[in-house]
Amino acid sequence: MGNKLIVGLGNPGKKYTDTRHNVGFMVVDKLAEMINGQWLMNKKFQSLIINHKSSIIFSKPQTFMNSSGIAVKKLMVQFKVKLPNLWVIYDDLDLRLGTYKIQKGVGPKLHNGIDSIERELGTKVFWRVRVGVDNRTDDKEQRTKGEKYVLENFSEEEFRVLNTTIEKIVKDVLNGTVIHL
Repeated sequence: MGNKLIVGLGNPGKKYTDTRHNVGFMVVDKLAEMINGQWLMNKKFQSLIINHKSSIIFSKPQTFMNSSGIAVKKLMVQFKVKLPNLWVIYDDLDLRLGTYKIQKGVGPKLHNGIDSIERELGTKVFWRVRVGVDNRTDDKEQRTKGEKYVLENFSEEEFRVLNTTIEKIVKDVLNGTVIHL
């Protein structure tokens, strides 16, 4: 079976805590809460990590989104994680808020964190938990550009929708779709 690496993507620092780009962090934080895990900073891996039952590693890279691949590669090498056991959770503007998809090697059209991981690993073929964050208007002229939108905070109503989605994702993960705890 081998070690599993569950990575939540986001940006470190209080400034980014409630932004759309930090959805990956939010999901792995909820998973950590469910297993009573404690995040520990590991400078060697440039990540906050939880090593659960010595075979499941949860990670929140602290390299900033666009360099996530650096931390992911270090973790994969150190913990001897094979590609089929890598799961990356992240925000996806290709999906509407309140939706998510668990897919291997698919999407999104553009995401610098995913691009960094693909570049560092030399492949696109790993599991992705794509969490929809798009709640923008369909009117192209009124629409906020993606790069700006993902760095904005969720509204209270969006947080309610997001929390329901995170609960569903966590249930899928804990029920064995992703890992067996």
